[in-house]
Amino acid sequence: MVNGSRPRWLYGLLWLAWLALVPWWLGLPLLLAIVAALLIPTPRLTAQAPMLRQALRWGLPGMLLALQRGLGGNALAWAVALLGALAGFTLLAGLEAWLDRGRHRAGAIALPAPPEWPASVSGPVGPPAAIIELARPCWQPAGAGLSDPRGGVARWQATDPPHGRWQLGDGRPLDDALPRGSFSPGGRWFATPTEGRGLLLLDREHDRLCHLRGWQLSGWHAEQPWLMRGEHAAPVPLCDVPGRLRYRR
Repeated sequence: MVNGSRPRWLYGLLWLAWLALVPWWLGLPLLLAIVAALLIPTPRLTAQAPMLRQALRWGLPGMLLALQRGLGGNALAWAVALLGALAGFTLLAGLEAWLDRGRHRAGAIALPAPPEWPASVSGPVGPPAAIIELARPCWQPAGAGLSDPRGGVARWQATDPPHGRWQLGDGRPLDDALPRGSFSPGGRWFATPTEGRGLLLLDREHDRLCHLRGWQLSGWHAEQPWLMRGEHAAPVPLCDVPGRLRYRR
């Protein structure tokens, strides 16, 4: 309602009828002027924006009727008027959507913040890192024998030079070995090189022998051998060595 007496659609209908009666080339500039007024962000025009929008909605059909009448009122004129209506109302919808962009943004509902992750989830993944310090192997020639950490002396005897047999302090023999060896710090393992960059590892606790081709002993950690292939390669534990030959004695 306008002024509490006349409905708003009555003014729109009068505006439509007036634009339908005047020449279309007079109504079109008026509608373009209303569009320009909507696009100009001045306080006075902003207050009149609802009325200007209504003027566009009612005025566009009136101007198209004037266009149809001005083109002769035949089938071609009606086709041009319908195409104009399709284009005009599409542009009008786009204009109103653009004018309402701030309203949609202000009326958007703020989503609640996601709950914080529990400490058990946001903590570090996986086990804590550990620093591996290797005890370098102490290679000793056979000479007068090697002191066995588990007691006694390991001695080497030539059988098929340059190979021979090691006799460890507990009496265990190790054949096809060179006259150079090394015990692990606790004496569980005994290592001796073979020809062609090979290595023999004797696990005295489980009485197992590993024959490794192309690997070298890098050091000991936690009473386990760590090996490397080449001088610049990273050492790996025995369990990660691929293709190792392992057999009981």
